[in-house]
Parts: sequence; C-alpha cells; structure tokens
Amino acid sequence: MNVPTDLKYTKDHEWVRLEGETALVGITDFAQSELGDIVFVDISTEGEKLNKEEVFGSVEAVKTVSDLYVPMECQILEVNELLDANPELVNDDPYGKGWMVKIKLSDVGMIDNLMSSDQYADLLGN
Repeated sequence: MNVPTDLKYTKDHEWVRLEGETALVGITDFAQSELGDIVFVDISTEGEKLNKEEVFGSVEAVKTVSDLYVPMECQILEVNELLDANPELVNDDPYGKGWMVKIKLSDVGMIDNLMSSDQYADLLGN
C-alpha cells in the first residue's frame, strides 16, 4: 500500500496535503483499492463551510457508494473538475490527479491532529 510520508491522514482514509493556509484532500490508495473501480465522484459543496468530519461528497464504485468527510473545519474552495469526466483518476493516481477538493483551513494548527504516514500505516496493519 502506498502511504506517502509528506501527507497527513484520517481514520476515514482521506489524505491531506497542506499548502500554506489551504490543502488538497483526497482518498488514500487503501481506500480506492477497497472501493474498487470508481465510476462517479459527487461533490456539490464548493464554497460551503463545513465542520470537522462533515460529509463533503461521495464516491461511487461499481458495487458501493461511500461518503467523503472533511478532515477539519474548513471551506471548500475548489472541486477537482477532472473527476467529472475521469473518475477513474482516483484509482489511477489517488495522491496526484485524483485529488478531490481544495480547502481553506479555519485553523492550520488543526493539521497536527491528523495521523502521520507511520500512524496511518499502523492503522492499516502495515
């Protein structure tokens, strides 16, 4: 399982890449492999302010639909438009072109409450 060391992680299998006061959020390699072939990504929360662990969208795979949760209090600044026509990017490149939303953090310090790559790998049993 691919667990990049430069990211932070949630127990719900989302990753966060901090970029100043904003961050990119997506689902982990583990999550996409568990879901299987992703056929649709539904995110309609652009511009909204959400509290920690609120649903910001959902991802639909061949056999299941799974909710997506924001890792901390934030505002959804941007949705990855590439996923509209190419939801399989989440499977092919979950930490790159398969990112889901760009968020503005209410408190950048909250990133420290997320798991490190080592902690996330331990959660997965690696």
